[in-house]
Amino acid sequence: METKIEVKDNLIKVGIVGRLVASCAEELKKTLNEQVAKCPNILCDLSEMTHIDSSGLGVLVCTLQACKTAGGSCRLACLQPHPRIVFDITKVFRVFDIYDTVEAAEKAFA
Repeated sequence: METKIEVKDNLIKVGIVGRLVASCAEELKKTLNEQVAKCPNILCDLSEMTHIDSSGLGVLVCTLQACKTAGGSCRLACLQPHPRIVFDITKVFRVFDIYDTVEAAEKAFA
């Protein structure tokens, strides 16, 4: 897994590339916590995320909670078909604002 971080006006965009699984979950959690400390509005671009497991879901939920605690929000964009199955089976999609495009998610922060 790789991350791409881009600081925008009122948010931080974090692109997740590859497989978000147990072996890299703690590393991503640390990275996201560092970003939330800088800005409580996080946009996760999932257009290049190919797989997610329960550990990865846990990281995203923890990030959502951290953002809310800090007075911001965490939004997801471009959830791909294979990872979407995991979100659907676990019903985690109910707790996130998920957008079809990064642009739509960015506008929601405005």
